[in-house]
Amino acid sequence: MIDHRGDTPAPARATAPESVVALIDAGSGVERELVGTWLAEGGLVHDLGVDAPVTQLDLDSGAIAGRLVGRRDDPLVVPVRVLWLPPERDGVRRITFADMALLTNPRKPNRLAQRRLVGKSPDRHVVLTGQPALLSELRVNNPEAAALLMKGSAEPFARAIVRAAVVALERAERSIIGDRYKVPRLVAEEILDSPEFLRRLEFIADQIGASPHEVYRRAEKALRELVAAQSRLVSDLFTQAMRPIHASTWKVDSDDSGLDGLRELNRRYPLVFLPSHRSYVDAFVLGDVLARNDFPPNHVIGGANLSFWPMGPIARRTGTVFIRRSFGDDEVYKAVVEEYFAYLLAKRFNMEWYFEGGRTRTGKLRPPRYGLLNYLAAAVRSNRIDDVLLVPVSITYERLNELGAIATEQVGGKKKPEGLAWMARYVRSQQHSAGRVYVRFGDPLSARDRLAAYGDPLTPPPMTIPLHRTEQSGTEPSSAAESAEVAELERKAVQRLAFEVAVGINAVTPITVNALVTLALLGVHERALTLGEVRTLLAPVLRYIEKRGLPSGELAALRDEQSLAVVLEQLSLAKVVTVYRGGLEPVYSIEAGAHLEAAFYRNNAVHWFINRAILELSILAAVETRAPDQLRAGWDEAFRLRDLLKFEFFFPERAEFSAQMTAEMLLVDPEWHQRTAEDTLGADILNKLTASGFIMAHRALRSFVDAQLVVAERLAARDSGEEIDRKEFIDECVAVGKQMLLQQRLRSPESVSTELFTSALKLADNHGLLTPVSHDSAKRRAELVRRRIEFADQLRTIATRIGQAATLDPFNRPAPGA
Repeated sequence: MIDHRGDTPAPARATAPESVVALIDAGSGVERELVGTWLAEGGLVHDLGVDAPVTQLDLDSGAIAGRLVGRRDDPLVVPVRVLWLPPERDGVRRITFADMALLTNPRKPNRLAQRRLVGKSPDRHVVLTGQPALLSELRVNNPEAAALLMKGSAEPFARAIVRAAVVALERAERSIIGDRYKVPRLVAEEILDSPEFLRRLEFIADQIGASPHEVYRRAEKALRELVAAQSRLVSDLFTQAMRPIHASTWKVDSDDSGLDGLRELNRRYPLVFLPSHRSYVDAFVLGDVLARNDFPPNHVIGGANLSFWPMGPIARRTGTVFIRRSFGDDEVYKAVVEEYFAYLLAKRFNMEWYFEGGRTRTGKLRPPRYGLLNYLAAAVRSNRIDDVLLVPVSITYERLNELGAIATEQVGGKKKPEGLAWMARYVRSQQHSAGRVYVRFGDPLSARDRLAAYGDPLTPPPMTIPLHRTEQSGTEPSSAAESAEVAELERKAVQRLAFEVAVGINAVTPITVNALVTLALLGVHERALTLGEVRTLLAPVLRYIEKRGLPSGELAALRDEQSLAVVLEQLSLAKVVTVYRGGLEPVYSIEAGAHLEAAFYRNNAVHWFINRAILELSILAAVETRAPDQLRAGWDEAFRLRDLLKFEFFFPERAEFSAQMTAEMLLVDPEWHQRTAEDTLGADILNKLTASGFIMAHRALRSFVDAQLVVAERLAARDSGEEIDRKEFIDECVAVGKQMLLQQRLRSPESVSTELFTSALKLADNHGLLTPVSHDSAKRRAELVRRRIEFADQLRTIATRIGQAATLDPFNRPAPGA
């Protein structure tokens, strides 16, 4: 019952124990009889090789406190339980709704069912023993509870023994039923018994001027609200009930090649799965893939907005942890969340959350939220855990039936609150086939190694992790200035860790057929394309993808006209593409009003083409410049664009970015390395760019730059002394953006998006353009006005250059005779 690292057995003992105490976890007379018979027939000798007198005790803290913890000898303590198994179907023992027709849980049958199963189906039960431990080992393993025992208080040590026995039995069960049924027990009780946590609550009580009893009750209530009381029965049935929502809609395409190694790592470290978030069914899709590969169920962190009845109570029984969207200044709640996170990780329960903070509204990754990663980092810093592995996960859908609602929100529509009626509508909307969903796993990241590499002042982990709580380790700062410096290092380390997770997700996100088709159609302004033209446009893009070895879906369908026609027809049924059939042959274009939906599919893969688009604009900027400054002008433009797009995409450090841009240039001009600083750029390089067969700047960047331009122009028109209400400002940008589209001052309808305007506003804030200047400082006010105007002018220049790039694209040139 000692909680050894991993699931390795305890070391062999030099001498045989003189006595044994069997802790019987039995819920009925039938189970007691089965255990008694098993013991009498030499079960302990067979399982453990132990032949000594046996005392039977109930697995109850009262019985243990009265008859075990005070013993002066050193008995071997062995937890024993009867495990009931569901009937076997197709080689798998799993509960189905048919089993429930008998009005009993096959994993916990009632007394009458137990008696019947013993006689008719003896294969449906197993007597289990958990990892045993000597009483002396249990004292060493729980020093604080043992110290209280010396003072005459037996109950804390008895409760510690109960918890250790339950954990040992759970591990023994998983060796039979599989890791996918790993569930935690007695979580709230163990956390509330932690002396360190109790001391932290006392400190908070002193800080906020409340009584320790009141703070304890608040913590207990918050903990009961948080803890996911997992149930194997509910997990089996809920999985069966929810699987049709995605199984009938998408064919799941998962790359499981690295999961064996990941499962092996999971024997030593907890895993935190961090998926991209594009749909409400993400957790069901990922959960299905992991269950098929025998991973234990993740504790999925979800927003409290999804805890509505009846889904909330059911989801909590399957491992969902509902957390308030905002903690405010509730220090008690923060402490409870941090403690619960550390507990789950220390006990090696896997976790899952969506670090973007919500579903993407644009199709690409949103900027990460750092709150939960901060709790994880705190557990590593305090050496509560040796390490935790972060697993980037990409979940990419060929088509999504919920895009209409997402697009409506982007043009100012109100998000409908989740509830039972909302759930019914959502399930109905998933009744149409939507192609494939791709699940890809990135390389796992060691949280400890990455945080240390990023400058987080971590202390080295202990050789083994003690099972009792430890105080916060590390060198305490000697001054407020040093404390602030340490906090800043920790903050930046967590941000860089989140950045690396995002890069890991993007690195395995496949390019889908719909991403490329919408990329093609969004890049031709007010023009429909024939099937042959779409195929011709995509051919060089496919060569580029193949040359770079980018991950992709079923892209072979785009090389064949018949298969390509099927892709376009499916997008037509989804009301993203419109088809005109009245002429000589069908022609295809983006459906009126569906540009945001089309952009969502395009943006699933747009990150793969951003460097190419930046290169094109940098070449145009260099060509405009007189020699000998062309190369410098090109590099300056590349870094300027990298800075302008840093709130939209995840760029590496300057050196790595430079290497990436050079690699892109070599794809356009293989002789680039032979050029010297004195060489001029002109028609030859533009000819090579055009000859490559495709131009990406207007397809990949126009919507983002257009959105930034709207924000910049509205800022330039504002009084420099006026405080900016962000929600009101975004609403203004939506209204003005629609007007600019009608005036053809914007070329991309998908740029009118609250999400893009929000990112553009963050960029403006990063440039120091939002903070108002008081009216009594005319010079500073004039300076702010000047910088806002320069910002808008800069974006107009880039928008013009994007227009120039578009003219290099043969599909954007005027048709012959026009």
